[in-house]
Amino acid sequence: MDFAALVLRQRAFFQAGVTRPWEFRRTQLEKLRAAIATHEAELSAALQADLHKSPYEAYVTEIGLVLSEIRYALRQLRVWMRPQRRRTPLLAWPASGSIRAEPLGVALILGPWNYPVQLLLSPLVGALAAGNCAVLKPSEFAPRTAAALAQLLAATFPPEYVTVVPGESDTAQALLRERFDSIFFTGSTAVGRAVMTAAAQHLTPVTLELGGKCPCLVCADAPLELTARRIAWGKFMNAGQTCVAPDFVFVEETMRRPLLEALKRAVLEFYGDDPQQSPAYGRIIHRRHWERLAAYLGDGRVVHGGQQDAWDLYLAPTLLTDVAPNSPVMSDEIFGPILPVLGFEKLDEVLTLLRGRPVPLALYLFTRDRATQARVLEETRSGGVCLNDTVTHMVGKDLPFGGLGDSGLGAYHGRASFDGFSHRRSVLERSLAVDPRLRYPPPRVSLATLRRAFRFLVGG
Repeated sequence: MDFAALVLRQRAFFQAGVTRPWEFRRTQLEKLRAAIATHEAELSAALQADLHKSPYEAYVTEIGLVLSEIRYALRQLRVWMRPQRRRTPLLAWPASGSIRAEPLGVALILGPWNYPVQLLLSPLVGALAAGNCAVLKPSEFAPRTAAALAQLLAATFPPEYVTVVPGESDTAQALLRERFDSIFFTGSTAVGRAVMTAAAQHLTPVTLELGGKCPCLVCADAPLELTARRIAWGKFMNAGQTCVAPDFVFVEETMRRPLLEALKRAVLEFYGDDPQQSPAYGRIIHRRHWERLAAYLGDGRVVHGGQQDAWDLYLAPTLLTDVAPNSPVMSDEIFGPILPVLGFEKLDEVLTLLRGRPVPLALYLFTRDRATQARVLEETRSGGVCLNDTVTHMVGKDLPFGGLGDSGLGAYHGRASFDGFSHRRSVLERSLAVDPRLRYPPPRVSLATLRRAFRFLVGG
């Protein structure tokens, strides 16, 4: 495919002004919603083939979330597009000021394999709501889903407006050599750095949704069974291949053994005695990733799980303990169904350790104590925080979702998606009826008088 020609066609379509009116944007979002609803069975089957996702998980973690984003954008689009009034300085009197959200142009969206529907189409909702054209590159590691999405979007939108470009990593590299007006990438920190380097050649703004080792802290006052269920749910959905999954647990030492037992009970409740036979439990995406995860099992003592099947790309939900803080499983982002559980005596030591690590995408804390919650919020950094639960902080539309430092740049979901694909253009309009001479040379007041009047005239 001639990527330069593709981008030029989309830029010409954008510059013709077709995508700007509210009516056009609304119609395209409705078309996307209808297409997803019509082809839900095909998308679900593709997710089952690529990741062994059940229809329930496919809807709850992928298809349903995208439809929810679309419905929210349709309800809010007029408000988001409305110019926002701003005050103007007395020096510019008489005048009015506003901020107008304008589309950036042609956006490139690079999707990952772990949630290949949600994490490709949710950014697309923001791009279309903001009035952009879009080129989408799905992950090659979820080929059936990539093919289903390409077919769905090709049947829904003209290629000069929305285009799906399948291919391997060299395809993504070739696309990044073109000049886009916005790039949205979801994936690893290492590839995120490469995307940002490529974007810098054209000074293209980027949104990077990366990852990191999301810590989970459990205090002794947390309700045991409820805490275990919520941790196990957030960790083992999609076989742990979730960017905001709890990566490791630090629990007060007096509660470590009880929590491990409660986590075992939660895993058995969710997936049964043999999770490999459970329709609710996923598979590892490919052999190389499976081998990397299997090697981590030697970094600690397996207290539950650990069963493996390379041919089925199966790795059981696994609990590890007696893990050294500097072991690979505690240094690398796991991104799989292995959960190290470590004890601590004092919260100080955990907070000190976390401050020495790269900023994670999410941080989880289970405690009823408000003072402890306030202290952890004050003394740690993360893209987002979820108190007394896992993962659910990213589901709502009114909480922007994004990382910080190694875990990402920028945010999306709801209004944040619209803003991420928009330029906030400041507009000041002055009247032609009045033109005070004070600002023109030569000076008409002394410098001392000007100093006294400046704050009044300019503000601040």
